[in-house]
Amino acid sequence: MSFKMEFCDLTEVGELIARRVVTSREVTEALLARIQRLDGRLRTYARVLDDRALRQAEAADREIREGVHRGPLHGVPIAVKDLCWTEGAATAGGTVIHGDFVPTHDATVVRKLTEAGAVLIGKTQLTEGAYSDYHPSIPPVCNPWNSAYWAGISSGGSAAATAAGLCFGAIASDTGGSIRWPCAANGVSGLKPTWGRVSRHGTFDLAPSLDHIGPIARSVVGVAAIFKAIAGHDVDDPTTSSRPVFDYMADTFADVRGKRIGIDRNWNGDDVDVGTKAALAEACAVFSDLGVEIVDVSFPDVRQIVLDWTPNCAVEAAIVHEAAYALHKEQYGPILSSVVEAGMAVSGMDYQRILLRRAAFRGQVEALLSSVDAVLTPIHPFAPLTLKTIATLGEQPELIAKLQRYTCPFNMSGHPTLAFPGGVSADGMPIGLQLIAAAFDESSLLALGAAFQGWTEWHRRRPDLDDGLAESHVAGAA
Repeated sequence: MSFKMEFCDLTEVGELIARRVVTSREVTEALLARIQRLDGRLRTYARVLDDRALRQAEAADREIREGVHRGPLHGVPIAVKDLCWTEGAATAGGTVIHGDFVPTHDATVVRKLTEAGAVLIGKTQLTEGAYSDYHPSIPPVCNPWNSAYWAGISSGGSAAATAAGLCFGAIASDTGGSIRWPCAANGVSGLKPTWGRVSRHGTFDLAPSLDHIGPIARSVVGVAAIFKAIAGHDVDDPTTSSRPVFDYMADTFADVRGKRIGIDRNWNGDDVDVGTKAALAEACAVFSDLGVEIVDVSFPDVRQIVLDWTPNCAVEAAIVHEAAYALHKEQYGPILSSVVEAGMAVSGMDYQRILLRRAAFRGQVEALLSSVDAVLTPIHPFAPLTLKTIATLGEQPELIAKLQRYTCPFNMSGHPTLAFPGGVSADGMPIGLQLIAAAFDESSLLALGAAFQGWTEWHRRRPDLDDGLAESHVAGAA
């Protein structure tokens, strides 16, 4: 691929393929070669689907030659998180217990990508069961910007592969921050849609009422292209909404003048890193220049809902793993095992109290969002995390609460959130920001995010992997 096509935006590559400037097979072969060269160190893929990808690329080229064009994803290599079932290809979900599982049909999101003409290039690696740590037998995903830094969980493979130019976009999932943390860590864009907007049929659950399936891409425009393909009602998933699917690509060209973004200056400023505060301030200035009104708001107190997320997730995970855990407990890693055990210990009374608080919080958030088009927050309140710091998380519950402070509340409420790069830390690592909108108003998020990226260059930065994987040059980084 010439002119660093691997770092082009998804829609740019799709247009080149549609115009027959380059073939899907040429693009796919080049990416497969790049994966072979780099992914032994990055470890972003659980498995690469070479044969399937090349067959799909040839089919896309044939259709395009015959005048059939399925849309912006046609012929474009896309990856999917390895909790999405793929017919005929092992799908492990980051676990040992599912290591030999070969689905007989595709997950709905995989089927929809195929119908949109995308090339499924591989299955990205994830933490065990999509929770907070890798199974001891699975090496963790490496951050392509700097190997001393965290790549995010649990969709680290999807985000790191996108950032490293090993795919043009990816499907991911988010139960407490698992799209947004990796997007922040790797400098890419991602959408956690409204709960029920994208089907979960054919995906391994962690906690069904908290799980969201969504897209990651280099830009918000690329995110919109994937989201348009995968959103909508699914008869195989009764929790999906029957609301109509909009032209989310068109939303990225919408005029944002007159829109209102809410800022809770106390919530965004209390115990927040200086670099993150600077990125927020710059984002507000950009949005103001775009004609967006910045409005002071008071966000509902999230402290209790952050505490409630852990037992809520644990109870649902215990239900999901009930049968397998009884038979194969010894095959579970220590973190996922502890979550299942914790979920089994929560009383019905305590769980019901969590559900009542969760319903009240959801209503409070929706009421606030009825007065603005979106709320802007950090993704986490501190500088990008090193692996050295992440290794101490189990000993620092207050650090875990800070990590979840801006993410898991919106899994508890189900509201859509858009992650996008908004700055660079003192160590040269990406800083991620987040917009939250009312339920099913992904259109506002995509319009605002795309407008921001039309005026900024953060999403165009890319890690330099030509001379090998970037290494830390920061002594004692923490």
